[in-house]
Amino acid sequence: MSASEGAISEDQDPALFAARLQPHRSLGRRNFRLLMMLFLGANFFTCLPFIFLGAWPVAGFVGLDVVLFYIAFKANYRAARAYEDVRVTTFELHVAKVSAKGQRAEWRFNPAFVRLEREEDEEFGTLRLALVSRGKSVEVAAFLGPGEKADFASALARALAEARSGPRFP
Repeated sequence: MSASEGAISEDQDPALFAARLQPHRSLGRRNFRLLMMLFLGANFFTCLPFIFLGAWPVAGFVGLDVVLFYIAFKANYRAARAYEDVRVTTFELHVAKVSAKGQRAEWRFNPAFVRLEREEDEEFGTLRLALVSRGKSVEVAAFLGPGEKADFASALARALAEARSGPRFP
């Protein structure tokens, strides 16, 4: 018997829950270019009086300010390439984390034995979510805000409860 014959396909075990979590970035590429142009223009007009007064080294420091601003935004956009995939079926909970550099880590749990731990604060809401099973713990949704974490935790908890109830037969 081949490995594909013994494996359960997605048709036989459909996803009860599937989500791709990505860090939120409110500034798109077009608006980033606009912001850079405005910042560059503001810095250019700020350093003009210094150049006319003979304090031209100030222009170099203002230019350095623009370069550092650009590098910070590029690093932020690079970090936004990270994501997490969470998939729950009746037989498996699969978590895959992909870093901004493309490094992939995967965890597989039996949904019957996994527990969703929530760390909550009265003032701030849901601070941390972790999947715990047999001594292994994996933090999920770390880059989401407290409200988004609470929504994600509720949906995941429902899917885990449904998975624990067993498969549905027609």
